[in-house]
Amino acid sequence: MSVEEEVMRIQKKLNKMTSEDGSGQEQALDLLKTLQTLNVNLEVLTNTRIGMTVNALRKSSKDDEVISLSKTLIKNWKKFLSGSTPSKESTSSTSKPKKEKDEKLPREEKDRDKERKIPSQFPAPTSHITTDAVRLKCREMLAAAIRTDSPEDFEGCASPEELAEELEEAIFLEFKNTDMKYKNRVRSRISNLKDIKNPTLRTNFRIGAITAARLATMTAEEMANDEVKQLREKFTKEAINDAQLATVQGTRTDLLKCGKCKKRNCTYNQVQTRSADEPMTTFVLCIECGNRWKFC
Repeated sequence: MSVEEEVMRIQKKLNKMTSEDGSGQEQALDLLKTLQTLNVNLEVLTNTRIGMTVNALRKSSKDDEVISLSKTLIKNWKKFLSGSTPSKESTSSTSKPKKEKDEKLPREEKDRDKERKIPSQFPAPTSHITTDAVRLKCREMLAAAIRTDSPEDFEGCASPEELAEELEEAIFLEFKNTDMKYKNRVRSRISNLKDIKNPTLRTNFRIGAITAARLATMTAEEMANDEVKQLREKFTKEAINDAQLATVQGTRTDLLKCGKCKKRNCTYNQVQTRSADEPMTTFVLCIECGNRWKFC
């Protein structure tokens, strides 16, 4: 069984527990522990939407262990997608041997080491920093759109401000300026992110299932909420049916006269029945009496 299939199997059980008002918490805890051991990647997160399921379980559960492990899973998945940083434990474990080594160094060498360490105390500037008024305003509006949901729903995930910076940076890197194309791209992201009927897009972005670089280039069709997608599918099917109907029934005309009933209420279809350099054959149907004939 693949990782995705195993995740979907666990997801079905977790969804059932969530709908049963938080019952079966011991089994839920075991399932979450199993999820913790699986190699869940971006593709699995996107295809299964397991992050949403675990988040829903966290909100409905009254068990502290289930809530805590749910938060840890969401946080780990987010770190996995955006690149995690070393934990405090690993930092402290590596600092102890260094301290012991420092004690053995002569005083002059210790002083030189301290001088070399001073610049590292100041954070290096990142590519997300900007003083452009237009870009800062766009980041502010993007953050407001991302913040549409309750902050408690995304504990352990990146803040709306951090996500807004990443998204705006990705858009800016594409256009290299703040012209109208840049502004229109930002507006379309804001509109779709703050859409109350489109929580899936917002949630996937906040938990990391959709990256900032991906969201920056998504089309309107890809970002649309489920209701709009269903309407588009319906319109597409209707358009296909209309085209097929026109092909079957033919084109109505009053230029052709039926040889039987002498009326001019006919439809015709043209078909290439001979070689490509020959004219098409026209098939005619009289709607009044049903007479059919053809002419070249």
